[in-house]
Amino acid sequence: MESQTDLEARLEQHLRVLYPQHDTRSIAARCLQSIGLKGDEATPTPHRNLWTQKDIALITYADCVRRADEAPLATLHTFLHKHYQGLVSLVHLLPFFPYSSDDGFSVMDYTEVNPSHGDWEDVERLAGDFKVMGDLVINHCSSRSRWFDNYKKRQHPGVNYFFEADPDANLTAVVRPRTSPLLKEVVDEQGSRYVWCTFSHDQVDLDFSNPDVLCEFLTIIKLYLDRGITWFRLDAVAFLWKVPGTTCINLPQTHEVIRLLRLLIEHRQPEAVIITETNIPNSENLSYLGNANEAHLIYNFSLPPLLINTLLTGDCTYLKSWLLTMPPSQAGTAYFNFIASHDGIGLRPAEGLLSDWEIQSLVGTMREFGGEVSYRTGLDGEQKPYEINISLWNAMAGTSKAGPDEFQFDRFVCAHAIMLALEGVPAFYFHSLIATENDHARVANTGHFRSINRHLWDADQLESRLHDENYHHAKVLIAIGKLIRLRQRQPAFHPNAIQYILHLGPSLFAFWRQSPERKQTIFAVFNISNQPQTIPLSELNLFATQVWRDLVGGKSYEDRMTPIKLAPYQFIWLSNYEGS
Repeated sequence: MESQTDLEARLEQHLRVLYPQHDTRSIAARCLQSIGLKGDEATPTPHRNLWTQKDIALITYADCVRRADEAPLATLHTFLHKHYQGLVSLVHLLPFFPYSSDDGFSVMDYTEVNPSHGDWEDVERLAGDFKVMGDLVINHCSSRSRWFDNYKKRQHPGVNYFFEADPDANLTAVVRPRTSPLLKEVVDEQGSRYVWCTFSHDQVDLDFSNPDVLCEFLTIIKLYLDRGITWFRLDAVAFLWKVPGTTCINLPQTHEVIRLLRLLIEHRQPEAVIITETNIPNSENLSYLGNANEAHLIYNFSLPPLLINTLLTGDCTYLKSWLLTMPPSQAGTAYFNFIASHDGIGLRPAEGLLSDWEIQSLVGTMREFGGEVSYRTGLDGEQKPYEINISLWNAMAGTSKAGPDEFQFDRFVCAHAIMLALEGVPAFYFHSLIATENDHARVANTGHFRSINRHLWDADQLESRLHDENYHHAKVLIAIGKLIRLRQRQPAFHPNAIQYILHLGPSLFAFWRQSPERKQTIFAVFNISNQPQTIPLSELNLFATQVWRDLVGGKSYEDRMTPIKLAPYQFIWLSNYEGS
């Protein structure tokens, strides 16, 4: 037997865990061929941070801004180049493939660009100006895909691509994110089969216990890399591997698949990054960092519900308690911080962090501000709130106790200032940077609550509003743009810089960051209430030999006894020097 390279040996080790009954040597050869590797590639340097404080992500649909007679991808590229060049370094392009439902997450063909959005050349042009993150919708595909059509015809490829289960089996332990039946019956001339549908009956789960499916996705990854996509978001990956009789979430084999993908992707492209999308309780979410050998980044799913709850209640106790438990990210890993996305505000990541009463109060307030609530079926059969569907602008309309008020703009900016200062890579949803309102008309048109935060802008109308400061859209983009540029100059805001939480009472949320080389220190203090607050500088333990300056307001402080007064939702970034 020929000797193996280090890559081949490591790959086969993963495969033996996943496919113990198969010839893993031959599967390894197929995997390498599928992703375009020879097997003798050099091992990338471990524990590298592939990001800095300059990195800001944008989450967007390919067609969120449109112009007549122009491909939406081209329109988006022009818009981003005009308004976000220098602000945004990474564009997370949500699924841009032909699809049948769920605004792209029910993929019919992973190898083609939806012709109504543009073509691969449009994607490549975007990748020329920004790093591009693509969605690997890896758990399921469309019931209208060629693969599933072949499954129904019992033809290749596809006949053995989908996970089947016995409808009489005990599946009560399966964790569900939806209320729809788990299994879907498929009838043909040879009888009935039941396929697994974690999310909807139009989204049929793939069967990764079949190595053919793994190799198929490695071929897809190769295509994306060849087209300039270097960041990969593994959609709904926590549900990937199924074993009836278990919860079918976060199984060891799922983690093994991610480690295998990480191994191959980074050998093909050492600058590539994997990010896992696991909308689950916080402790489970953290497991996807592995030992710095799984995801490079994980979505910080607990941040949105906890931060929004903080600003609606004027009490940061729960937010502080959570952050105090969060381990510093290892070199080569980071948190992906966001407050809003194309989905709703997930409530599972708040389990164990907010009380049931707090969650119900949050749900009630969001409904008051025009939001909707989606549900899931718990293990006891009871329907539980799964996510809140609302635009972030509307979510910041007021407080839980007093309702809508005059502080919506200040509260909205404060939320993003907190996200920009926290440890991790900040990510803005397209509709948050321009503060799009609830789109109730689109909900009525689609029948889906998530459409409330998936508005489709006419490009000329949006341009007009962004050039008119009478609209809040322009005011928000200007204010947040200034904060982004300020953040990008501060080494203490590096995603992996040290962070310590400070204790200044429930109405003042505060922490300090220190740059990796320990030259710069920033004390970030936020009034998260609708009442003025005062901070005695003596409580911040400032170094007495240095002059401290608020990077946001520009004021310097030399007298350590000077109190700082913060208006409702005002904040300071107090630093011993300003970066350049």
